[in-house]
Amino acid sequence: MVKSSRHKMAGGNGLLFPLLGFASIIAFMYLSFGDLFSVNYKNEINLSFVGRNGSNFVVDDKLFYINGWNSYWFMDHAVHDHTRPRIRAMLQAAAKMGLTVCRTWAFNDGDYNALQISPGQFDERVFKALDFVIAEAREVGIRLLLSLVNNLDAYGGKTRYVKWAWSEGVGLSSSNDSFFYDPSIRIYFKNYVKTILTRKNTITGLQYRDDPTIFGWELINEPRCITDPSGDTLQDWIEEMSTFIKTIDNKHLLTVGLEGFYGPKSPKSKTVNPEFWAADMGVDFIRNSAHSTIDFASVHIYPDQWFKKKSLKGKLKFVADWMHSHIEDGERVLKKPVMFTEFGLSDLNKDFDPAQRDEFYKVVFDVIYESAKKKGAGAGSFAWQFLVEGMDEFNDDFGIVPWKRAETYSIITRHTCRLAKIHGGVTPITGNLKDICNGRW
Repeated sequence: MVKSSRHKMAGGNGLLFPLLGFASIIAFMYLSFGDLFSVNYKNEINLSFVGRNGSNFVVDDKLFYINGWNSYWFMDHAVHDHTRPRIRAMLQAAAKMGLTVCRTWAFNDGDYNALQISPGQFDERVFKALDFVIAEAREVGIRLLLSLVNNLDAYGGKTRYVKWAWSEGVGLSSSNDSFFYDPSIRIYFKNYVKTILTRKNTITGLQYRDDPTIFGWELINEPRCITDPSGDTLQDWIEEMSTFIKTIDNKHLLTVGLEGFYGPKSPKSKTVNPEFWAADMGVDFIRNSAHSTIDFASVHIYPDQWFKKKSLKGKLKFVADWMHSHIEDGERVLKKPVMFTEFGLSDLNKDFDPAQRDEFYKVVFDVIYESAKKKGAGAGSFAWQFLVEGMDEFNDDFGIVPWKRAETYSIITRHTCRLAKIHGGVTPITGNLKDICNGRW
């Protein structure tokens, strides 16, 4: 089970830090990235919508393979003047590394800096923060994969929706899983989704559904419905909500947000799943990803959370097998791209060394690259999570500052360069990227 601490949230006091401390961050970034801050990112970058051709992503008729990352904290940090520069610093650093898509939260339900204060009630100050995140990403040519709700409690999640319905006297049950079947809660969520999709950005003037800066939407982060192991309850919710989204926005891609577990009826449940419990989470990778309104499949990779006794070698073998299995599903069964939208290795492991995480990253990147060379369904990967200096209170045992360790930085940028070279990809090897990619094939 993935720990909820990955999505933890500091209290109000935890967000404050000295201005001198932030100045040191900027100084470090400048020294680390040289001309990063002298680049003019104010020029309009012409982005096209990302589409799908079978099991591949395409942009302007070119194949699109993604080296991405997670920075879930963008909207929250964009609310306040003293933390807002972190978004620009992270995006500009990512652009210099050639990263192309960031996965981040487009939700905060009834928590500190809540976007949705109560059902249908929004804080315009926080909405403008999300506007800012999208506008900043657009300026550097990075797209965003936006998640719409959390299965976990952090930032509200499905628990908050259940509490709202219960407190208003309309809830059918106090069970967290009633989020998926309670008619009142379904209405709450549909109203939320419609508000997000039709939001007019106060900076760009574009409605979110019309903005190609948004790579796509994710229904829910890591859905589980353990009260119905058959998977019927979650599947019904996925079909209803994905169909609803497509009636409002048919320009953007849509995924579920799965961890990738196979359900009890799948022949892979006993041979590929990490352990026996994974088949009882009320999810099924194939069934949940197969509906026509779902454009691509999503998978997570957390060998530390799923195995307690395996050696590093054993974990890495599992990772490669896990990825190959899902890519095979994308090509042979689903006929859709497969994205590994979270992967991380814990630094709490006994005798942990950063070189182990480098090795883990290499395995993930190599599987994606080998798939991409064959025009396969392994469409991209997203490290969990990237931060800038001075964000210890938002870190967990998976987060990294990617430029802090030279070996890690080199592994990430080399993957960017390999993906950019094959099939005449949409990430041109020019400017800063050309300098990075020299000699890295």
